[in-house]
Amino acid sequence: MPTAADLLTRIHALADPVRAAAVARFFKTGPGQYGEGDQFLGMPMPQQRALAKEFCTLPLAEVEQQLVHSPWHDCRSIGLIIWTLQFAKAGPAGQQEIYERYLQNRRYVNNWDLVDITAPAIVGGYLLRRDRSRLYKLAAEDHVWSQRMSIVSTLAFIRKNQFADTLALAEQLLPHRHDLIHKAVGWMLREVGKRNEEALEEFLADHARQMPRTMLRYAIERLAPAQRQLHLQK
Repeated sequence: MPTAADLLTRIHALADPVRAAAVARFFKTGPGQYGEGDQFLGMPMPQQRALAKEFCTLPLAEVEQQLVHSPWHDCRSIGLIIWTLQFAKAGPAGQQEIYERYLQNRRYVNNWDLVDITAPAIVGGYLLRRDRSRLYKLAAEDHVWSQRMSIVSTLAFIRKNQFADTLALAEQLLPHRHDLIHKAVGWMLREVGKRNEEALEEFLADHARQMPRTMLRYAIERLAPAQRQLHLQK
């Protein structure tokens, strides 16, 4: 049976130092930046997904200890993707365990890519038919990745044409100062608008004047040019 040690050997064999340096700059790992101190091996996402699929039967605890807790971004990413694959195949008890482990380890889900590729599947997927108050608690935390997780998780609801929580969380996060939250909220509002333009327009009618510019631009990206211009002039 394959082990996490086998997976780590495969991961490090694929390391690309030149690409890793470029990726580290892209994910803002310099002093004072949002990804300060993170370390990369330089693996492209297709390689990460292929390895996650190959090793998707690893025990949850092994994934947590050897991958999710790794100082290497690539290892954390692969471990978290493994959890999304396991979540998709698990029954109710298994999904609950993965959901709880994921939130308990959210300090390791510490960049926007890690949040975006996993939170909709695990957090959104678990809460799809459950009470969603935990999302509002995440949005209220003084932790940018928990806050991004709260809004991005609602993509699972949007795909089922359920928009209320996205709109409520977007309103809760309106005063946020971080560009990464502005982008995430605008992205989710745009996804709402792709499915229900009227719901997006109603939100914009109430809040466009208070929305940070980046959030607004992301939200209106799919609207007709005349509509975009109208909102930008408010």
